Amino acid sequence: MAKFKLALGVLASLLFALAPAAAVHAKDANGKSSASKKHNTKKVKVVLRKGATAAPREKTVRRVVMVRGKRKVIYQKVSSVAVPMAAPMPTMGDLAGLNLTRDPLDLKSSVALVLDQANSEVLFEKNSNVALPIASITKMMTGLVVVEAHQDMDEVLTITDEDVDRAKFSSSRLKVGSQLTRANMLHIALMSSENRAASALGRNYPGGLPAFVDAMNSKARQLGMMDTHYVDSSGLSKMNVASARDLGKLAMAAFRHPLLREYSTDPKAIVEASGQPMQFGNTNHLVANPGWEIGLQKTGFINEAGRCLMMQAVIEGRAVIMVFLDSKGKQSRTADAGRMRKWLEALKPANMSLPGG
Repeated sequence: MAKFKLALGVLASLLFALAPAAAVHAKDANGKSSASKKHNTKKVKVVLRKGATAAPREKTVRRVVMVRGKRKVIYQKVSSVAVPMAAPMPTMGDLAGLNLTRDPLDLKSSVALVLDQANSEVLFEKNSNVALPIASITKMMTGLVVVEAHQDMDEVLTITDEDVDRAKFSSSRLKVGSQLTRANMLHIALMSSENRAASALGRNYPGGLPAFVDAMNSKARQLGMMDTHYVDSSGLSKMNVASARDLGKLAMAAFRHPLLREYSTDPKAIVEASGQPMQFGNTNHLVANPGWEIGLQKTGFINEAGRCLMMQAVIEGRAVIMVFLDSKGKQSRTADAGRMRKWLEALKPANMSLPGG
């Protein structure tokens, strides 16, 4: 606080000092006050820069001003004040101390799980039984409930004011009043993590959003996801939680539906919204990487959850389920997937397990 007050004091003093400086120079040159209506002087811009300290730094800046229609060069000293950077918001995993867990692969994710899809054998795990916020990975359960309810995929749904995020104020390209088919809503919810589309899918379930959330939790219990709880269809709430073990079960179940596989792994697609074509892209850049064979995926992010990823992929002829939660850094979750892939490729099938993971 003291440093901040010092920075404000320096800034205020600087602004008061600079204003008369330009006036003095102009008056000396013409013998008249620079307060003349024809006097056009550029303002000095003082920049507050981020940094570790609040110590002011001075430098001389060359300025060109106009005095009664004539150019005049002046030199002024300008200070920039470094403002301390705010500490990043801790995730729920950080608060639980999961970020202190080390692993042989030096993953940036606090939670990780890799399963053999054929027999559910655990190949790698790290804090995999801890329930954490899962952000937009929630949308995979949303998709599972929609397809298993056998709702009309050609029915046109409308984005309403109820779909606007007023908790985290997340952005959306879908304006209130936009109309899309249920299929297109599901497509961009899974591929592009469209929050308003996911909300509309839940609202247009028989019984509305409360009944849809009940169906999500019921399906979780049916799959044996005992550490899982949902409160919305988008994942914007930190109260949507699950363990990596539970998400492995969700991935197994979702993979059985071709529509969920197709929609979640499309690199990009053009969908119609109110009769107008709109192009959307995938939030997971790995699906467009020819070096990866990905059959299902979903990303997620809110501050409380960190970066999250659930993915099915074929590596060295072996189908695996990967889950990464509470990862730090925008590309860290896919980088962790890359590390895991290299580790799996380096092992013989008979030895594909990591003790103490």
